[in-house]
Amino acid sequence: MKEENKKSEDKVENVKKEEETLEERKENEKEGTSNEKKENKKKGFFKDMFEWIYCIIIAVVLAVFFRYYIGTPTIVKQESMFPTLQPNQRLWLNRWGRTTKTLPKRGDIITFEEPDKITYNSSEIDLKNPVAQYEDLYGVDWFINNFLEIGKRSYIKRVIALPGEHVEIKEGKVFINGEEMKEDYIQEGVVTDISGAGATIGFDDFIVPENTVFAMGDNRNHSTDCRAFGCVPLKKIESTVAIRIWPLNLFGKID
Repeated sequence: MKEENKKSEDKVENVKKEEETLEERKENEKEGTSNEKKENKKKGFFKDMFEWIYCIIIAVVLAVFFRYYIGTPTIVKQESMFPTLQPNQRLWLNRWGRTTKTLPKRGDIITFEEPDKITYNSSEIDLKNPVAQYEDLYGVDWFINNFLEIGKRSYIKRVIALPGEHVEIKEGKVFINGEEMKEDYIQEGVVTDISGAGATIGFDDFIVPENTVFAMGDNRNHSTDCRAFGCVPLKKIESTVAIRIWPLNLFGKID
């Protein structure tokens, strides 16, 4: 009798142990499933974050490439192109000409990189080589200055003369190949001379070299331009002004 009771107790105890083991397995399975879900959720978060960062980087790269090769907006900051352009007006710049290495036409309004040397004295100026001076940049310096345009200064002026043309500035006017140039875009009474470019000596009688242009601001009395530093090389021309986008009442192409 005692043996039977003992066997019965042992059996009950074994059943309890099996039930406890089963419960432990279930708990472990639940805990494992929970940990797996947490791990998957964590992996999903980092995957989503990586995809967003990747998309942002791609968008920034595309925007930089578009700005350099195709076009970009800009804001007029100075008065050198008055009355055609005025401070705080917004423009859209066409940079396809730089991409295709195409010279602008006479009358085009262009932007170009500020030369390293702005004015000359009598011993420095060379009317036989009237080209603005720029420091050559390479590698990272070129990328930062030209591609990212960090710390870069640019001018906005109108193309007056093209390669091979003889430019003379005299009697308060501009002469191209001996003929007076008609300039309806400058204000009446404004004279064109060297002093208006902020220089005591400048480029006033020369032939425009190949792959360069001669450009001046419409506000001749307040414009630092090619009269002071020489013609702009094609490789330093950044863009031509396509349209004015602000203010809205002046939206459109600029003459």
